[in-house]
Amino acid sequence: MPNAPAPELPRRSDLVRAERISRGGFANPDVLRIAHAGRLLVVKDFAPRGRLVRATLGRWIARREQRAWRALAEHPAVPAYLGAIDALAFAVAHRAGRPLSRSVARETPLEFFARLAAAVDEMHARGVVHLDLRHQGNVLVGDDGAPALIDFGSALVLRPGGLRARVARALLGWIDRSAVAKWRAHSAAGAGGSSRSSRGASRAT
Repeated sequence: MPNAPAPELPRRSDLVRAERISRGGFANPDVLRIAHAGRLLVVKDFAPRGRLVRATLGRWIARREQRAWRALAEHPAVPAYLGAIDALAFAVAHRAGRPLSRSVARETPLEFFARLAAAVDEMHARGVVHLDLRHQGNVLVGDDGAPALIDFGSALVLRPGGLRARVARALLGWIDRSAVAKWRAHSAAGAGGSSRSSRGASRAT
């Protein structure tokens, strides 16, 4: 069967037993969690969307996001991309952790944010600009204390080292870096630091 997923991936029929983490909107995928072949996976699936989205936009967004996951293979802060289940769904490894939020940031050591900044720099060096790290669901504080970057649905992916990638990194990379500064400011503010007077600490999420 030419389009069957690899054995380590669930088939479409297996997804009926998956736990739904979040329900997508009009043109966003459902996010599922499923145990398969001895490991825990996260699946992004556009199949529940309407017929028009399934036939067009859902397939395009799924392909586009998978480019980012593949570009970030073996990045230590990015869960492993495992492959496409079909044209509407793909799977990545599950990474245990808490979504970064204001309250979580206040409890998180400042050194975490230095590691997060380094992870973002490495992501940019590979030609990927995330563009949505301010969303509290897209950065995890791992159970091991390390940062994890997830959800590349809005990401821009360019050839590393190329002119377009360098220009994009210069023009758009600040969006990711400002997100790191925002989360760091919340941490410092929670610790009683002086960042509460900074622009980032007073801005709403």
